[in-house]
Formats: sequence, structure tokens, C-alpha cells
Amino acid sequence: MILSVLADIFTIIGGLAVLLGLLQYRSNSRLERARWLASLYDKFYEKVHLKRVREVLDSKAVALQEIKQKVSDAELSDYLNFFEFVAVLKKSGQLKQEEVEDLFGYYLGRLSDKPEIRDYIVRNGYELLDVLLRDRAKGK
Repeated sequence: MILSVLADIFTIIGGLAVLLGLLQYRSNSRLERARWLASLYDKFYEKVHLKRVREVLDSKAVALQEIKQKVSDAELSDYLNFFEFVAVLKKSGQLKQEEVEDLFGYYLGRLSDKPEIRDYIVRNGYELLDVLLRDRAKGK
């Protein structure tokens, strides 16, 4: 009888240890996600060349040619590669759609509402960014 009670106690303790482990894992996952978001925020909002592209996309320049007169091909490429990376993180589950929208929704919208930029994205191999923009349009 004592052995049975001890076995039950150890089972309960083991179950509690598993539960505490899962709670700790969840907490660590949130912390890691917050670090990713902070890092992405810093990269996007602190880099001067990305800022120039943001400003041009916010301006009245709508044609790709107008945009390319104001920023270099390398700057535009860096900007789109940044969002391609965000799309990779979303696809791999490192970022949630809500997090992507909270930090970058406005700027993704600016890419979406410029047809020539959308065509450029498709033609130049930004496949995951294209998927991300299409999913946004569908409300996913």
C-alpha cells in the first residue's frame, strides 16, 4: 500500500514537472519572439538606406521609374530582401501574421498598392514576399 501511494505521489510530481517545463518553454518562446521583433524593428527603422526607400514609397512617386530615380537599385533590393526575410520567418513559424502586421503592415500595404512594384517583386524572385502580400490581400 505504501508503495502504491509513493508511486501515485511520484506520478503527480512528474506531471507537475512536465507542466512546469511546458510553461517555461512557452515563456522562453515568447521571449525569443520578442527578441526577433526587436531586432527586426531596429534593422528596419534604424537603417538609413531603408529609410530612404520608405520615404520614397510614402511619397507620390508611384511609377517604378520614379522610385528608381530617387533610390538606387541596391537600396530597393535591400528593402525587398528585408521583407523577403520577414516572409521566411513567418513561413517558418518564427513570426505570426499578427506580429508582421503590427510592425510592418503599413509598409507592406505600400508595396501592395503600387502595381509596378508588385510586378517587380514577382519578376525578380521575391517569391515569399509575393506570397506574403497575396495572403495579406486575402486576409490571411
